Order: sequence, then structure tokens, then C-alpha cells
Amino acid sequence: MTQTVLILGASGRFGRNAAIAFRRAGWTVVAFDRKRDDLHSAARGADVIVNAWNPPYPDWARQVPGLHAQVIEAAKAAGATVIVPGNVYVFGAQTPEPWGPDTPHRATNPLGRIRIEMEAAYRASGVRTIILRAGDYLDTEASGNWFDQIMIKPLARGRFTYPGNPDIAHAWAFLPDLTRATVELAERREALPTFCDVTYAGYTASGRDIAQALTQVTGRPVTLKQMNWLPLHLARPFWPLARCLLEMRYLWNTPHRLDGAAFDALLPGFRQTPLAKALAQAVPAELRQGDIHPDQPVAAGV
Repeated sequence: MTQTVLILGASGRFGRNAAIAFRRAGWTVVAFDRKRDDLHSAARGADVIVNAWNPPYPDWARQVPGLHAQVIEAAKAAGATVIVPGNVYVFGAQTPEPWGPDTPHRATNPLGRIRIEMEAAYRASGVRTIILRAGDYLDTEASGNWFDQIMIKPLARGRFTYPGNPDIAHAWAFLPDLTRATVELAERREALPTFCDVTYAGYTASGRDIAQALTQVTGRPVTLKQMNWLPLHLARPFWPLARCLLEMRYLWNTPHRLDGAAFDALLPGFRQTPLAKALAQAVPAELRQGDIHPDQPVAAGV
């Protein structure tokens, strides 16, 4: 019997990739339109709700609690499982790595606290919920994330701009892989705990690792340059987003890796795309030196 997934935020980076992954797996995909649709009506008949709504940072305090409360209510009424793409904001700078499902949520900054409270609301609701937590995203097209907006913007000139310490570990996830994992967890949902926090390890790679891999992908030397944060400091008084980006800057200077042991136990046969091949799909086609075979040795950490 065909299963149905309702995707909230289907035009965003996670939602778009989730829609592709669910369709490929044979699910009926319903993309929610906030301008036209009623959430309770749209959720009726859905087996799974993928909540990929992600308001701009400055709107989190005002919008996130209410949006997720609506999803919880709709999921209860429909008897649906909710899948939420989680992030690493909940842990805080002082929490030792690796970060996983049993790692305490100790963030004290405003954006981190909002995420902690949001996840706690799902845990307390009794709604079957899967939090699939991952690091920074690599996408197959420009979608306004750090990688395409900042890091590879000067790649055509042989430069890679990194916003933090380039010599420390950082967690990354390739969205087609992450959303493929989302489908596999959705199909096993009845066997999971009512509230299931799953950490997707993805790639652990420093800024220099990424620059080295991009050298392999582009076929030309790539020089790493550290990002200048001064413009954001100057814009902070009158640009709310600048304040939020500065608030989260610590993650680029805090070494972290994600513990994928629980994920591996749930999906032991899951295989992710090699880092070099993921990066080849994340950069503009004209910058690639050619197709990279999945079995080709990877230049940097996975």
C-alpha cells in the first residue's frame, strides 16, 4: 500500500531533497502550501509529516514555537509521525565531542535555547517523532547555505572562503544522503521509540580537508582564505540577521564530530556518497573537472 508524506517547507533545501527521496521510494508526496492550504486538512491521511519549516533566524523566537505547536496538533489529529531535521545548535560550545543522542543539550545562546525548547515540546507531546540530526548541509544546487553563499563563491578564482578555524573538525551532511536516510527511518517508524533522536554522522572534515577535496574536484589548486567577519560586526546594529550569524559563529571555532553509532545500528546497510563526489555535485557544473566515480578514493575525511 502506498504511503503518504506531507512535506512542510517543500521549497526549501531539506524539503526539496526530501520530496525527491520520498518520490523515488514510491511514496505519495504532498507539498504543503502555506498560502493556500490548511494544515489540519492537509495532514489528514498523511502517514508522515516532514517538518522542514525553517523561518529566518531573526523570526525564530516569534515563529518557531507556534509553528511546531501547530504541527504537533495536526500530527496528533492525523495519527502521523513527524520527522524534524535537527541541527547541532542544542549542544553548546562547552559540550565535549562527539555529539550524539545521549549528549546533554547545554546551549545557552538564544537560538540554541529555541531549538532545545522546540525539541522538548515534541518529546512531551506523545506524538511519534524522529529528530534526524546532522551538521552543515551540502546541497546539489545553490540554496542559500554557508557552503554556496560564502565558501565557494570565489571558487572560480581558485579560492575557498572559510568562516572559522580551518584546522578543526566540523560536521557536514550531503542532503541527498540525509533525506534518503529520512525515508528509510520513516519506513521503520513503527519499530522506533515514540521520541527518537538520531544523529547522522555524515562527514567530519576541517576547512583544509574541504579545500583539498575541492582541488581534486576542480582539477586546479584551491587556496583557503579565512572569512572576514568585520562587515557583519559593522552591520549588527541595523541588520538582525548579522546578530544571529555572529551568535552562531562559535560553531566554526568549536571542533565537533557527530556520533553515528545509533544511526548505524538502525540502518546498518546505509552507505553515504563519498565526500569528493558530494562536493562535485555541490559546486557549479562548469567548475568540475569531470564526473567523479563513487569508488574513487576520497581526498578528505569522511
